[in-house]
Amino acid sequence: MEKKCIVCETTNQKAPLIQLDYQGHELYICPQHLPVLIHHPEELVGKIAGAEEFKAG
Repeated sequence: MEKKCIVCETTNQKAPLIQLDYQGHELYICPQHLPVLIHHPEELVGKIAGAEEFKAG
């Protein structure tokens, strides 16, 4: 499996990626989009199963 950001699909060949472990799956997000995970998780609906339940920080 190619490692790529769940938001912009940038690969680990172009940017460093932060690994997330969620529901037994390895997901990756680039530092540029980490604020989306923290402050705007609604933008992840359709990209991560169960994202509609995430709460903003």
